[in-house]
Amino acid sequence: MKIAIDARLAYATQKAGKGQWTKGFIDELLTRNLDVILLKDDMFPSGIRWHFAAASFVKKGNFDAYISPTSMIVPTILGSTVPCIPMIHDLIAFRSEPHSFKAKIIERLLLRSVVKHAAHICTISQSTTSDLIDRFPFAASKITAVYAGPMNNHPQKNIPDGKTILCAGTLCPRKNQLRLIRAFASLPQELRSSHRLLLVGGRGWNDQKIVDLCDRVKGVEWRDYVSDEEYQVLLSSATVLAHPSLYEGFGLQVLDALQRGIPVLTSDRGSLKEVVGDAALLIDPENDVSIVHGLQELLTNEDLRKNLASIGPAQAQKFTWKRTVDLFLESLEKALY
Repeated sequence: MKIAIDARLAYATQKAGKGQWTKGFIDELLTRNLDVILLKDDMFPSGIRWHFAAASFVKKGNFDAYISPTSMIVPTILGSTVPCIPMIHDLIAFRSEPHSFKAKIIERLLLRSVVKHAAHICTISQSTTSDLIDRFPFAASKITAVYAGPMNNHPQKNIPDGKTILCAGTLCPRKNQLRLIRAFASLPQELRSSHRLLLVGGRGWNDQKIVDLCDRVKGVEWRDYVSDEEYQVLLSSATVLAHPSLYEGFGLQVLDALQRGIPVLTSDRGSLKEVVGDAALLIDPENDVSIVHGLQELLTNEDLRKNLASIGPAQAQKFTWKRTVDLFLESLEKALY
């Protein structure tokens, strides 16, 4: 089988969540007995011309299928001329939370056509599947959740430093860093003086208030985007991972923490509940008091931390890139034959 895949984000210098997902997926896909052609940035002219050149290449290349892990543009150009398998991570473009204006417009304009013409559609959680069916019920029969896997199959052992609350993610309202910082600032003085809130992630959109508050609240540090290697080091010593996101397609940071036995504080909604099961402390992400209470409980209750640390790795083992690619290939076979 000969397939082409948009690999641009997988090999980007700075990879956000979709890039990390694509890299993990491609690494596993390349171990299978398939003829896989990776379409990268430098293969075609930049900008919008890349998409038209990629579509032309796929049309002329006698491919059995085209996989689009992140972009709606090439599948729209291809229509039904080549079997397309788009990966839908989330439907944030259709929600009320602030989002990248460019991405929101593109997805709102193109997603219906992509869903209509797709040979099959893969999502990364049952939560996203439900959101997609709610919006496009006609596509229910050709959607499969394929999930995700961890960033590292053999991570460094976590030895908690007793002080670091780690929060990883692009700075933006959806990731909810502003409420998390306010919650940290509301902790009792003895907890604030003995812990730090460490945010890592590049700047996104509507994020100036987050950056400003990081500067004003003692004990809060923002390091901008960090390399994969530095992120691994931070995970190896974090005491708690806080991820009070308002909406996620999956939540790779949470999976990375569970895998290492890091106690997790996260939201009681959407895919995050799916990923953590009973292995995390859940809070209402839109309620500052709920986040404060959750942080205080995790930081002061050693038995709770030990329990979450013990059950987290078993929960994480349910999600592997092997499983993801197996589910994808089953879906692809059904779509093509």
